[in-house]
Amino acid sequence: MKTIVDLLQEKKLVFKSLKPIDVKELGSRKKIDIYLGVDLKSYYACIIHVSKKSRILRKEATELMEFHKKLEAYNESKINKKYIYIQAPLCSKAKTLFEEEKWVVWVG
Repeated sequence: MKTIVDLLQEKKLVFKSLKPIDVKELGSRKKIDIYLGVDLKSYYACIIHVSKKSRILRKEATELMEFHKKLEAYNESKINKKYIYIQAPLCSKAKTLFEEEKWVVWVG
């Protein structure tokens, strides 16, 4: 959680609340961190943190984007802002897919 908070401060993003969501509650066994934040204008934001050694390909990118839809169903509200922080090699096609779907991608 500390890495996400530090990253958000670096990007000058402020949230009223930021709570971690257990991935098992969304029906997955992936080793990622998902956070649900509420910004100062009371809009929901989905923040996904992926940290691994292998490359993230286009197929896995679509799987990660599914978590946004699952989180909307879990939270029973629309989530406007979508951020993903990737600490792994990222395929260029996967990055363009994220950007086409209006995700903000941070590669660290």
